[in-house]
Amino acid sequence: MEKSPDAFRTISEAAEELDLPQHVLRFWETRFSTIKPLKRGGGRRYYRPEDVLLLKGIRHLLYEQGFTIKGVQKILKENGARHVAAIASGEAVNFAQAMPVELDATDDDLADDQVLTDDGADLDDAEPIAALPAPRPALSGEARDRLNAVLRDLLDCKRMLERARE
Repeated sequence: MEKSPDAFRTISEAAEELDLPQHVLRFWETRFSTIKPLKRGGGRRYYRPEDVLLLKGIRHLLYEQGFTIKGVQKILKENGARHVAAIASGEAVNFAQAMPVELDATDDDLADDQVLTDDGADLDDAEPIAALPAPRPALSGEARDRLNAVLRDLLDCKRMLERARE
């Protein structure tokens, strides 16, 4: 028998719905303070529907958007659990749209230490994303798609760099 969408889920049911092992959910509880399942006697966990949505949002950011745990922690801190849960339910604005990046920035707009070159410059010298200008309010669908494509390319580059460092 199928449970109601409003019913609480055990950790095994939540893990199955998210296609994750149970130990990952337990680990995430230690890393994300906003994950607070109801615990009954013996430590048995029960996830509310909003908990499952939050977990889906975290899963999406980690596995599909390529964020690190620290990155997701920062998003949760700055935007809140509802924002991350909304990402999972499709109610949130495309995450790349919320990224503070100007699409029409030119090299002249960047400081010298922000220009990344092939000569092995240290990426830590680049200005943090949070310090970049806020996005323009109206972003066309085509611009949003281009930005998403660039974000995917950057994440692929990041993964290749991490593999090369290993």
